[in-house]
This record gives sequence, C-alpha cells and structure tokens, in this order.
Amino acid sequence: MRMSHTRSRAAVATAGATALAAAALVATPLTGSATAAPVGGGQVRPVPAITGHHLAHTTSGPLTTEECQAKWQIACYGPLQYRKAYNLDPLYRAGITGKGRTIVIVDSFGSPTIQHDLDVYSKQYGIHSSKVEVIKWGKVPAWDPKNADMTGWAGESTLDVEMAHAMAPDAKIVLVETAVAETEGVTGFPEMMSAEKSLIDRGIGDVISQSFGATENTFPGFDKGDFSSLKDLRYAFKAAAAHDVTVLAASGDGGATDNTADGSGYYTQPVNSWPSSDPLVTSVGGTQLHLDDQGNRLSPESVYNDYGAGGGGQSHVFGRPAFQNGVRSVVGNRRATPDISMAAAVNGGAWMYSSYDPAAVGWDVSGGTSEATPLFSGIVALADQAAGHRIGNLNEALYSLYKHDGYKPSSGLVDVNDGTNNSYAGVTGYTAVNGYDMATGIGTIDAARFVPALVRASRPY
Repeated sequence: MRMSHTRSRAAVATAGATALAAAALVATPLTGSATAAPVGGGQVRPVPAITGHHLAHTTSGPLTTEECQAKWQIACYGPLQYRKAYNLDPLYRAGITGKGRTIVIVDSFGSPTIQHDLDVYSKQYGIHSSKVEVIKWGKVPAWDPKNADMTGWAGESTLDVEMAHAMAPDAKIVLVETAVAETEGVTGFPEMMSAEKSLIDRGIGDVISQSFGATENTFPGFDKGDFSSLKDLRYAFKAAAAHDVTVLAASGDGGATDNTADGSGYYTQPVNSWPSSDPLVTSVGGTQLHLDDQGNRLSPESVYNDYGAGGGGQSHVFGRPAFQNGVRSVVGNRRATPDISMAAAVNGGAWMYSSYDPAAVGWDVSGGTSEATPLFSGIVALADQAAGHRIGNLNEALYSLYKHDGYKPSSGLVDVNDGTNNSYAGVTGYTAVNGYDMATGIGTIDAARFVPALVRASRPY
C-alpha cells in the first residue's frame, strides 16, 4: 500500500523559552507525534513510523541539565551522563568499547552531514569520533532540506548514530540509507528488509538498530485475519537468526496504542507495532532518567511518559513465544513488548548535534524509543566484544537471565516499577510493577554487570 505526503513524527520546536509551548502546538499530548495535516482534497497525511522527538534547539552548544530546566523546564543529558548512569566506565577501563564490532542502522534517506555531525558531537564531549560507512540502498533521491520527510529522517539518522556511538565508541557504524520512506503499512519495508538481508548475507553487522515501526493493524489484510503482508517481510530477521545477528526495534512512542493508517489519529484500543512485536526481534522500550549534571541518579528510573509514552502491550499477530513462557501470567497467550528499556523521555532527553538543515544547524534535545534503541545497540556491541563473538538473538538469554538471576547484582538487570505508559489517546496502558511488565519489560540495566551476565546467559545454563 503506497503512501505519500508523509510527515515526520519528530516534532521540532523553536529555540528559546517558548520551545515547549511551540512543541505543544505541533505535538499530540503524550505521543509527541506530529498531527496529520489536511492535504488537497480533504485527505490527511499518513504518518511515517519514525520514533523520536526533538523539543528544544540551540545554536550555542549544549546546556547543562540545570540550564535546561531553567530555560525549557526539562532535563537534558549528554553522553557522559548516560555513561555514568548506566555504569559503563568499568567496561571502558577493561577495554570493552565495542572495538571490532559493527552496528548497522537503517533509516530512509539518511543524512548528508552524518560524518561531520558525529565529529562535532564527539569533539564536544571529548569522545574520539569514528568513521560512519554510508550504504545507499536503491536510488536514494537527492537531498532536499525543504523536504520535511527527508529532514525528519535525517534527524532520526543523526540521533541513531550519535546514541550508538555514545555507548560503544569504538564500534564501527554502518548507516543504511533506503530510497523509500517507511510509513504506516507496508510502504518502505521491502527496501529496508532487503537491505538488512543483503548485509547479513555479506557478513556485515553484528547488531541491527531499527528506530521505526508500523502499527500491525495498518498492514493489508489485517482486518480479515490475513497477516501474510506482514509475515512475508520477516525474511531479514530469519536470516539474522541464522547468522547470529542481533536485531533490535523501538517499541514506539504511543503508549499502548499507535497511529491509524491514514494518520488522522490513534486507535482507540490497545495495538502493537512491527517490527518491535516480532519474536525474532528484541523490543526496546523507554524509561525516564533522573540525573544531576554529573550523571548521578537522583531517583530510580521511571516509565517514559512525556511528549510520548513508551510503546508496549500484546501483539495481535504473534502468539506467545517460548522465551516469554516464564511471564505468561502477564502476557497471556500473545507476544508482548517491550523486552527491555533504556532512556527515552524528552524530559531527560539526549543532546544531539546536526547540520543537515542549513536553517536549523545546532543542538537539539531529543527523546523517544528511537533514542533507547541505538543506546541499547551500543550495549549489545560491547557484549559481543566481551564474548568474542556475536551473541545473536538476545531474547532467550534475556528472559533466562531474568528467570535465573532476577534483579540480583550479578544479573545487571534493574527493575523499573514506577509509572505507566498510558496514552492521551484515551487508551489505558500498563503500569510498571515489581518484575516484568508491559511498560518496560524486564526493566533496564547496570551495564558493567549486565554485559558479562548477558555473555554468560547466552550460553546454556
């Protein structure tokens, strides 16, 4: 199903003290998704399923957390704060930096300034930069900074690359730029899946990060109980499983619901999105960090639920996979998401630098599960290096670790038991409780403990 006139889900606000007020004019409360605007003939713009939001901008360089709170009433964090919060420094001191491992990031159109922007971002925080290999898949159209579709995806590409690099500074990054914008429904997915399978077959990439998704209900045939249009796209994930490549996907920013096919609003019942819902994929949900300027935790993480809400709930396409049998009392007989979560809230968002749009060069505070997913891709790259090989599909190892070790320090798993992923679309979400839940999955991580535990759990107990 071909969709055109798409609009980025990233809501970009003006700089200055009115940033959040301006964002509220273009963002649906709690979801952060750009409201579909009428097009000629009374049609509406279908929404591309990019996850992520940019709600504050400055040209003078990133502000401190305290300055962000005073200027925009939100917290903002840099990579050094994330490293402290997730306890990464012990891994770096031990030489676990992602060296020798490759993270593949897939986005429509990409960004023409991705290498320059990563260099500026890295220099700002005293991190050495790395080369980004760009692979164009298909006839990627010439860059047009006036095309909102392209700039939306460029922002997504920038966030993905910078967050992955922040966690795994020595990992190689491959940015795959596809020629067709992915939207709700099938459009764009064939190109993305073909690109992923090609790289997998050629031995390129240890972990694939996907900051996009489409509501399961928008795939052709869904309303008739025919899921073939979705399931026919799984070939890349099957190839990844056969080659021990880890595949991640953002759980979405709509809480327990998501966009309708025409972009006119949200489903009024719980829905899920693919590829996050696929059992061959590890679904990454969102949390909110509460940090000081040094990255020390002021309070435990809670569920991401501001200018978006972490996606989660039951799939209507996939039944409960064996790796979730241990949480059957929560998930029922369906595949449930997310599996694990990391920082995604805009109030506590990540600084990113971009220059792809000459009219908006500078620094943005960004959030969404498209922040959480590349952050976690960096953690996977660290684990692959520590293991000396690809760990591959993480799900069995994650749930085995949760079952056997729970939240003991040895597991590196950290429970998230505060908040909900309710949506202002009127759909009641899920509450974070002790243990597994459909707001944050099995929780979040203490990287210094989690990485060796994941390596251990990837072997049979």
